Amino acid sequence: MHNFRELKVWQEAISLAKQVYELTSTFPANEKYGLTSQMNRAVVSVASNISEGAGRNSDKEFVQFLGFALGSAFEVDTQLVLAHAFGFVKENDYQDMLQKMNQVQRMIYGFQQSIIKKNK
Repeated sequence: MHNFRELKVWQEAISLAKQVYELTSTFPANEKYGLTSQMNRAVVSVASNISEGAGRNSDKEFVQFLGFALGSAFEVDTQLVLAHAFGFVKENDYQDMLQKMNQVQRMIYGFQQSIIKKNK
């Protein structure tokens, strides 16, 4: 079992969630149950899956939950592209968020691979 609060990848996922929530708070009101809700749920899932995996009984299960977290991160990435295409996100905010998304995705993948290699 890992202490997820000490994991840099979890800390970055929490930071990402805060940024996404701040961003979606500026979306049009008619998106409350659409893209806003979807992005918020998906970004919460990133950090949640990291912490859930950390609490599992084996590294194999942890790797699986990191895969779920990575999938959710890519889901948020796609939703960000859509939000930008719909004009909900300014270009500079879009570029900043893409950079942050890419960083979190790389961190999750790298951490996942390090656990896999450790267990070979």
